[in-house]
Amino acid sequence: QEQLVESGGGLVQAGGSLRLSCAASGRAFNGNAMGWFRQAPGKEREFVASISWSGASTLFADSVKGRFTISRENAKNTVYLQMNSLKPEDTAVYYCAARNGAIPSQYDYRYDYWGRGTQVTVSP
Repeated sequence: QEQLVESGGGLVQAGGSLRLSCAASGRAFNGNAMGWFRQAPGKEREFVASISWSGASTLFADSVKGRFTISRENAKNTVYLQMNSLKPEDTAVYYCAARNGAIPSQYDYRYDYWGRGTQVTVSP
């Protein structure tokens, strides 16, 4: 069974930073674009960022552009989400996802593998 395991979540004050990591099994990771999504209480899951297999192409939600970056280390089967200038509205469970395709996507239905999520809480 393919696995994605997120880590790095926690509690941080507004303006602070966190780096999320997602370790993936080889089949879920190799050759695939990766993405991060989040879901806040009472809200639908939303796209955050995505990166192509090569790392050359990235997509970001407007709400995080200029504050978040996404990167990957293919040799380690790991993708990262660096979150800076965090705001209380960034509070959510953050999910890592992988899709069977090299091109990044903002649409959750295009992703085939999902992690269980990691909680990020930003206090005012």
